[in-house]
Amino acid sequence: MELVDQNHNTTQEKVGIMTTTDKDQTIATFGGGCFWCVEAVFQSLKGVEKVVSGYAGGAVSNPTYKQVCSGATGHAEVAQITFDPEQISYADLLEIFWHTHDPTTPNRQGADVGTQYRSVIFFHDDEQREIATRSRTEANASNLWPNPIVTEISPAPTFYPAEDYHQNYYRNNPAQPYCMVVISPKMKKLKKSFQDQLK
Repeated sequence: MELVDQNHNTTQEKVGIMTTTDKDQTIATFGGGCFWCVEAVFQSLKGVEKVVSGYAGGAVSNPTYKQVCSGATGHAEVAQITFDPEQISYADLLEIFWHTHDPTTPNRQGADVGTQYRSVIFFHDDEQREIATRSRTEANASNLWPNPIVTEISPAPTFYPAEDYHQNYYRNNPAQPYCMVVISPKMKKLKKSFQDQLK
């Protein structure tokens, strides 16, 4: 992912461990490489109300993009997804997660290399942990990928929204080279495999 030197969002808020937001809405948090990619995929789904790109799983409070890109903070780039479980289930989100990134490469997605790009599911309660663990086992057994899945499944830590210029990145910058080369093919794959679940 291209490193952009921008001012950090001074209105950044941290979100702790939580599952439910408003009535009938639930939170999921996934990391699958560059958060621009993950955000773009899940923004496209019916039942998804909001997606926020951010950082989670590290040791530094309110990290900046530059700090996270250094690999020194321990954070993963993640997307926090607010969804209506009556329209799309957590299991459905996980199925799409497995299909739209490579969960078999430790700390890497394509040319993006580093612990910040690790494949990770941060669960918000015991039910999500059980569903995620079962889903990972089923995805491994299905031979969806030729190599074993290495996706981390961990309790949701504090979530730090990324800087404003990272939000809605693919929507706002579809002609940016990274978006054209990396994200657009993911979106085509999503459309081909999950057409009925797209907005």
